[in-house]
Amino acid sequence: MAGQIKQMIDNIIETRSKGNETIAATTRTKLILKGVNPDKFSAKSEDDPLILDKLKQIIKEMGITIH
Repeated sequence: MAGQIKQMIDNIIETRSKGNETIAATTRTKLILKGVNPDKFSAKSEDDPLILDKLKQIIKEMGITIH
């Protein structure tokens, strides 16, 4: 299923920032530092299982819940 990575990234950013653009930018930077560049993925991007696993680990580390 294409686009799952983009959806997870968007959910992480939205959950962490709650609409605050400064926190959203900081979260994007943290994702990049952890090896996931949000700008590289779109709704049409193929889902890489390794990236999905990495995002799940990042979610755990950040202590957030994604729906």
